Amino acid sequence: MKSLIVFAFVVSLGGCAMIPGSHIPSGNSGWMGDEKDESYDLDDMVNIYTITPKLLQERMAKPETTPMFNHQLDMEIQDYDYTVNRGDILSITVWDHPELTIPAGSDRSPSEAGNWVHSDGTIFYPYVGEIKVAGLKVTEIRDILRKELAKYIASPQVDVTVASFRSKRVYMTGELKQPGTQPITNVPLTLLEAVSNAGGLTEVADWTNVTLTRNGETNRYSLRDLYRQGDTRENILLRPNDIVHVSRNDAAKVFVLGEVTKPTSLNIGRSDITLAEALADAGGFAQATADASGVFVVRKAAEDSGKIADVFQLHARNATALVLADQFTLQPRDIVYVTAAPIARWNRLIAQIVPTAQAVYFFSRAEDEVTNN
Repeated sequence: MKSLIVFAFVVSLGGCAMIPGSHIPSGNSGWMGDEKDESYDLDDMVNIYTITPKLLQERMAKPETTPMFNHQLDMEIQDYDYTVNRGDILSITVWDHPELTIPAGSDRSPSEAGNWVHSDGTIFYPYVGEIKVAGLKVTEIRDILRKELAKYIASPQVDVTVASFRSKRVYMTGELKQPGTQPITNVPLTLLEAVSNAGGLTEVADWTNVTLTRNGETNRYSLRDLYRQGDTRENILLRPNDIVHVSRNDAAKVFVLGEVTKPTSLNIGRSDITLAEALADAGGFAQATADASGVFVVRKAAEDSGKIADVFQLHARNATALVLADQFTLQPRDIVYVTAAPIARWNRLIAQIVPTAQAVYFFSRAEDEVTNN
C-alpha cells in the first residue's frame, strides 16, 4: 500500500497527461502538454483571443449595409421580350372577321381554342398557310400575318398573344415548400420571384446557399443578403432550363461539447445564433464539473492566415460576462467547448486509480492470509 501511495503521488506530480478526456487549458500556454510534436508547434498555429467588449466592437460588429441596386438586372428586365417556341399556344384575333378567329367559349379555354406551335416550329392559319413562328416575338408574328392577310383583306387588324406558355420552364428543387417546374412567360421571372412562387423556403433551408445551374455551370447566391440587406446583386433573371436548388442547412451547424449538461449540435437557421444561446440549448454548464473561466469557441482560421484555428475564450466565472456571450455571434462549424475544472479532472484521475488500488489491496490481503495459513 505504501508503494501504491507513492505511485499515486508521482502520478499527480506528473501533470495532466494521464487524466482521461479532452481539455483546453485556460490562458495562452500549455496547449501542447506532453503530446508536443517536434514537427510543428501548435502555439504558433493558433490565434487566441479573449472575448471582451473591445473584441466584440472590433471583430464582431456588423458593418452597416445599404441596399445595393442591380443595374444589370434592371436593364435585362427592360429589354426582356418573350419569343415563341414549340409547344406554345397562340391566340390570334382578326377584328371584324370572326371567320378567321377561333372563338373561345364556355366549353373551351383560350389555350384549347388557340393555334398550337407544332414540333417543326410552325402554325397553320387560313389564307396564309404555314408560318414559321418558333423563335419570333408576338409582334413579329403579328406583322407577318398582317402582311399576308392584306393580300385578301383590306387593312386587316391583327392581334397575337400567347394563350399558354408551354415551351420554356425552370426547375425548382431542394428545400422549397412547393418544388417543381415554373413556366417562362412574357413576364420576366427572377430568382426571388421563382422562390416566392414555390411557396418560399422550408424551415431547414439554407438560405445562404442557393445554387443556379445554367449550361453546365453552377453559381451560388445568398437569399439572406437579398432579404436582409436588400442586395439585389444576389437576384438574377432566370432563363429556360435553369435549375435552382436550395440546399439543406445540415452543414450550417455549431457543436457544443465539454462540460455542459447536454452536448449537442445545433443548426443555424435563418437567424443568427449566439454563444449564450448555444450554451442554453445545451442545458448550460455542468455545475459540478465545468470551469466557467474556460469557455472556448474554436473556429477554423482563414485559409490565407497560416493558422489552423482561431480560439476565443470567455471568462464566465462572473455570470455577468454572459452578456458578452449573448453578443458573440457563432459561425457555421464553430465548436463551443467548456473545459473541466481542475478538481473535476483530479477526481477523474482518482476514479481510475481507486479500482486498481482496491484490487491490489484485496490481492495483498488474500496473499497474506494464504501465507499465514
